[in-house]
Amino acid sequence: MTKQTTIETSDETASHKGEFFLVDASVLGHSKVPGIEIANEEKLIHPGMNVVSRPNGMPDQYPERPHLVHVPEKGELPRDLEELAGIWIVSEPLKQLFEQIDAEAFAFVACDFSLADGSPGPQHYLGNVLRRIDALDEASSRVKIKLDHNDQTGEDEKLYSLVGGASLVFKQDVVGDAHIFRQDHMGAPPICNRTMFDALSAANFSGVRLRDVANL
Repeated sequence: MTKQTTIETSDETASHKGEFFLVDASVLGHSKVPGIEIANEEKLIHPGMNVVSRPNGMPDQYPERPHLVHVPEKGELPRDLEELAGIWIVSEPLKQLFEQIDAEAFAFVACDFSLADGSPGPQHYLGNVLRRIDALDEASSRVKIKLDHNDQTGEDEKLYSLVGGASLVFKQDVVGDAHIFRQDHMGAPPICNRTMFDALSAANFSGVRLRDVANL
């Protein structure tokens, strides 16, 4: 059994707007979904798993090269950023920008991509943000903190929840030179700083959604 409690921390984030942002794929309107599938998905799933794992940076992670296919009945061609089962699908131009700004934060795996008629499509990648840090300033943030008791270890495990809204502040000295990262103990999209935000905004990539963490 897991026991949960919720703690509300203070709200002192007004002066921190415009510092950090959640990065994820925007939702398609009218209940649409990306018109792509992983043709060899079953072959990419590791034994004992139910889904394809996100790229982890290991060159031999998958037994064969991922193969994306466009399925017009499902939707349009992929935008610069899509998400399938928690895995980013990233275009070549977006990958290049990510690596230009903060290459060490990412793992990418090149995919084959077939259009509906069988011809090759533009280069895409499975992508993932690997960097994880614990930079949240709890005292200055408004966020739900769930303490889940793990019966196996006998310890309480801290989990941050954004359900119902939150205002997050991150410690600049902990973030350091990182331009994008995942916050430990938080099941949320990656978080980028102003440098990455400005670059993504200027490039105007399709499918990229940026949300200020000071007002979620």
